[in-house]
Amino acid sequence: MTPDAEFGYELLVCRYAELAWHPSEGPRPALVARQLGTKERRWDTVVIEVDPTAFAARRAFGDRAIDSDLLHVVRGAPAEWAFYRDALPHPGYPWRYVRQAVHRAAGRDLIEKRRDGNRIQIRRKRPYPDWVERIVAVENKPDLDRSAADRLADQLEHDIETALADEAWLATETTGERVEPALLREMPVEAGILATDFSAGVDADAADVAWHPSDLSPGEGESRDPETETLRLEIAERAYGKGWRSYHDTMRPDCRHFELRREGRALVPHCAAKGKLPTARECSGSCSEFSPEPPQWRTKGWPIEGGPGKGFKRLLRRRRERERDRVTPAID
Repeated sequence: MTPDAEFGYELLVCRYAELAWHPSEGPRPALVARQLGTKERRWDTVVIEVDPTAFAARRAFGDRAIDSDLLHVVRGAPAEWAFYRDALPHPGYPWRYVRQAVHRAAGRDLIEKRRDGNRIQIRRKRPYPDWVERIVAVENKPDLDRSAADRLADQLEHDIETALADEAWLATETTGERVEPALLREMPVEAGILATDFSAGVDADAADVAWHPSDLSPGEGESRDPETETLRLEIAERAYGKGWRSYHDTMRPDCRHFELRREGRALVPHCAAKGKLPTARECSGSCSEFSPEPPQWRTKGWPIEGGPGKGFKRLLRRRRERERDRVTPAID
């Protein structure tokens, strides 16, 4: 059964993308995340297509995202010891913030640092790889009506004009019925349209391409400006660290009513008290049905690391790691 909330639909689209990306051109190694973007634009679903070998090199930097300040240090760190101000390009802001980032990067074992008198020298541990192939933005709207179509058309037009992503898609639900063609015609012709049917849950065949997208990446001999490329990499890093299963960070899996339920090949949150898939806003400590796990759940019959809520988090983190393993090539 397809969840009623748009949040639930978003989770199903993310899982579908893991199983069947690219929907029109065949399998591509990719990571999937949700609710990422810029100050001006936030995308529902983000697909990061990766180079598997380079992605394996990225994983050597750890499982956490590398933020923009750290990227400046990690990407610029030299192969040989050098004073950090000589080695790194000018950041466009005071060097004291770069120095702080140098200490953070060394603390996470991303680079090496040492003192030479009063100077801090840095050296890379390994080159930061060019692991991102393409970025795809997907807007999710299960119930596409006239007002939603108008609003989404404007958003997709923005994505196409800025070309921050390499493709822009709209995912909408059909549940066995055709999507109204007049509404689809409201969408920009450059945007792809994915018609989904999750009435039986998620699997690799739960969607059809109703319209193929245009390639928004620069043409042959052209390139994006360095600032845009850096922004794309920052988005990819957030996607790498966050994934799409991080909803447990903004919900209350420590509530006795919190469950994970199957929707085909997807696991989604479920509230046993309300009998529905809750949104992050609903699943909070202010919910009238919120009931914390009793202490005995955390000490009897469960690992000492915590009760069922901690178990849900570990399960979701393992699944995120499994997807990273799937993308990474095997090493003989």
